[in-house]
Amino acid sequence: MTERKEFRDLADPEDAHAAIASLALEPEPEAVPLAEAGGRVLAERVDADLDVPGFDRASMDGYAVRAKDTFGADEADPVTLDLVGEVHAGAEPDVTVEPGTCAEISTGAVMPPGADAAVIVERTDELGDDRIEIRTAVAPGDSVMFAGADIAAGARALGPGTLLTPREIGLLSALGRDEVPVRGRPRVGIVSTGDELVRPGETLHSARGQIYDVNSYTIAAGVEEAGGEAVLYPHAGDDYDEMERLLVQASEECDLVLSSGSTSASAVDVIYRVIEDRGELLLHGVAVKPGKPMLVGRLDSSAYVGLPGYPVSALTIYRTFVAPAVRRAAGVPEPQTATVRGRMAVRERYGEGRMRLMPVGLVEDEEGETLVYPVDKGSGATTSLVEADGIVEVHPDTEYLAEGEAVDVLLFSPDVRPPSLFGVGEDDPLLNRLLDRLGTTRYLPVGSREGLRRLRDGVPDVAVVAGPVERDVNAVDLGGWRREWGLVVPDGNPAGVEGVASLVDDDLRFVNRDSNSGLRTSLGTAVADLADERGVSRRDLVAEIHGFDRSVKASESPARRVLAGDADAGVGLRTTADRLGLGFVSLGWQDVRVRVNPDRTEKSSVDVLRTALDNVGHDADGLVGYETA
Repeated sequence: MTERKEFRDLADPEDAHAAIASLALEPEPEAVPLAEAGGRVLAERVDADLDVPGFDRASMDGYAVRAKDTFGADEADPVTLDLVGEVHAGAEPDVTVEPGTCAEISTGAVMPPGADAAVIVERTDELGDDRIEIRTAVAPGDSVMFAGADIAAGARALGPGTLLTPREIGLLSALGRDEVPVRGRPRVGIVSTGDELVRPGETLHSARGQIYDVNSYTIAAGVEEAGGEAVLYPHAGDDYDEMERLLVQASEECDLVLSSGSTSASAVDVIYRVIEDRGELLLHGVAVKPGKPMLVGRLDSSAYVGLPGYPVSALTIYRTFVAPAVRRAAGVPEPQTATVRGRMAVRERYGEGRMRLMPVGLVEDEEGETLVYPVDKGSGATTSLVEADGIVEVHPDTEYLAEGEAVDVLLFSPDVRPPSLFGVGEDDPLLNRLLDRLGTTRYLPVGSREGLRRLRDGVPDVAVVAGPVERDVNAVDLGGWRREWGLVVPDGNPAGVEGVASLVDDDLRFVNRDSNSGLRTSLGTAVADLADERGVSRRDLVAEIHGFDRSVKASESPARRVLAGDADAGVGLRTTADRLGLGFVSLGWQDVRVRVNPDRTEKSSVDVLRTALDNVGHDADGLVGYETA
């Protein structure tokens, strides 16, 4: 039996930062073509070896003149000069400006010999017979950019460590540089571990417990964002030899190796043994949540960091501990500070004695003040990646954060903004169409019951509720629609399902919605009505329905189980059955209502939603089983 690795002495977060900082990640500088230099960091100083511009040039359309010939000229007393020719951009002048003469000149053209200024065309008149009237006086240098005015030969153009943006690329182009010395991008090998992982695009066998590999791609995107070069390796199973082979290969080819998964205290987790056998393990376990089972060490000649397996934990730990080290190695400056201050929308308990990196979402109240709410579906929930706007660092000694308490939110990006509208509640196809027209909305399909609970707590702007409401909350009704619901069955209804009675009396495999769903509430009411007709208890009938407690989350999920042959019937909507080519047994019509937080009725996005609900029939076009309320 493999010895279980225990987390005994958890390192402080500061020690984890120090351990990663001690790893050598910086690659050698390299020279890249100018066309590929954008976003890179200059490795050494670049001096100008020519003047920019390399000649005196006119900065406006007009006439090249000797400035002294214009002295005293004005609108009342202009001077007249003889026109001796013209000079165009890109052409060498073939005229000389002598005293009392001028030459027509285009913007960017070389100043002809003898001229030391230009008069803009708007302050001149053509008199005919090659005579030009000048109605303003100019001084030497007026409307002229002299050679080297932009940058002079021998001058320091750009220093080492400069991030090459389009501006710097423009300057390097002006200097004629076709190749640029830049800091090397650290190569970061990414290895996701676990026998259950499948790469996106490959066939997924959910019955075997397989899931798509999320971490490889999210961490790779984070590496590229930090200035590194991400290299994805095949995922490693939980076999020691295979894991060792992949990690050693990655260490030979990369400056840093990141793995995710197989770092927790489990008998099947062997990755820490690979590091101990082939390198040096600097620490195992950090006093932070999420991400306690983090590894830091060296693997042969490469640096190594082991991230947790759950996507939210892995990305949070990467951003907090690893991304700064990748940026330092690439020479990329720290990103713009992205912190906002807000108030906790709800009370949040903690008290686990280690730092918590709490994922949070943002929402604005009616006055535009930022409210902060926890986003916590459990570490394994991938959707938390996009529902969270940032994190709040909660000190280990904190027992709870009070409602209304001010907190600082470290945003995942400086571009993050609260959604224009934050909604929760029932999952519905018509609602999805409606939300598509409302801009930057955020909607969490948590079900009617949970939606009402969250609306009662005052966090979202609106809750969408379907079916009968068991416990009402203080809210304003904004409008809604009706949808036909019932039992989804295979095409042709081979089992002859007629309604709820068939679920009770026939040997059918049934799949239900979760307890928060309005569909399940309506089905429960139908079962209770049947129980009253038969003079038995609702509990007795529920016990006869094979799969009543077999619940799935989304409105389409029962129908998809029927389509896959895993169930004979499932609760669902007519529109879903129609779209998937399944049969449908109607059990009636269900009201869907949009309920508004009473403190947000005047919020501008709620007004937009109100208008959209007034025209909801437009969004229902093409959906079977819907009607306006």
